[in-house]
Amino acid sequence: MALRVEIEKRLRGFTLQAEFEAGSETMGLLGASGSGKSMTLRCVAGIEKPDRGRIILDGRTLFDSERGINLSPQERNVGLMFQHYALFPHMTVKQNILCGMKGRKGPETERRAAELMEAFGLTNLAERRPSQSSGGQQQRTALARILAGDPELLMLDEPFSALDSHLRFQTEREVRQVIRRFGKTVLLVSHNRDEIYRMADRVAIFREGRIERQDTREAIFRDPGTRAGCMLTGCKNLSAFTPEDGRHGYASDWGIHLTLPLREGTDAVGIRMHSILPGRGPSNTFRCRVSEVIENPFSITVMLRPEEAPPGADPIGWEMEKGTWESLRAESLVVHMPEEKILQLRG
Repeated sequence: MALRVEIEKRLRGFTLQAEFEAGSETMGLLGASGSGKSMTLRCVAGIEKPDRGRIILDGRTLFDSERGINLSPQERNVGLMFQHYALFPHMTVKQNILCGMKGRKGPETERRAAELMEAFGLTNLAERRPSQSSGGQQQRTALARILAGDPELLMLDEPFSALDSHLRFQTEREVRQVIRRFGKTVLLVSHNRDEIYRMADRVAIFREGRIERQDTREAIFRDPGTRAGCMLTGCKNLSAFTPEDGRHGYASDWGIHLTLPLREGTDAVGIRMHSILPGRGPSNTFRCRVSEVIENPFSITVMLRPEEAPPGADPIGWEMEKGTWESLRAESLVVHMPEEKILQLRG
């Protein structure tokens, strides 16, 4: 199973230009709200029509602007689950699932519906309507209805956004099991980096309608490559950067000079809050004043201002376990930034 997307569509404020491939895997589309992720899914599903380009699923052309091909959503045989599930409110759980079978009737459809309700833990809820079901039960019903149609492609648009944190964790585990059983191409849209990391095999980073980078999940989080990718993957320490030579440069937002093996084109740097280390290192060692201590439920974030930084420079966040902070607590600290932990960025 393989999906090829090469589309362009003019939207308000920018032009969506999405180009990517996905095999029998989960491809995560990660980006800020309004960056074109959901529109990409709608174009693949046939709900929206691109201005130009082509969409090919397992060798079958769903859309090709040059050849005049634009299959209807019903002809594409792809499943799209919206953020709020789009269940029929007047139908029961079972009736909603049967609707996914595209008009098929008979003993086989009843058997298939029973199998899906059993697999999704919905058997005892078969006669309930959506309004009588919890958010997690509604989501499982929506997934069962999609899979009832035996789609060639499964697309999930912010599937956990309507759930509270406890239910989100539980439901996410269930959806991962569904994806494994599905065994085909899955597109997952999210702006939540944790969801993407736990569920996606590969990631495409969207910014204002364009895919800035796509790679394996591990590669994207290890080296996001761009400012947008850095922020979307959870890095909160970012600074503009001016190279001085092949090994040195100035991080102007932090007001410090850094040593690192520079890559061509680097104009920004970042470091994750847990990557800063106490004490002196072989390079990038700074004595810092503690400007603020922020207590999180299970950790401490300490905001540091390097003593060499000019007034008005941005503080640098350092996150650690509460016990570690108790052993280090002071008004000034010496810390270092390992060269290999500094993210080199563009844009």
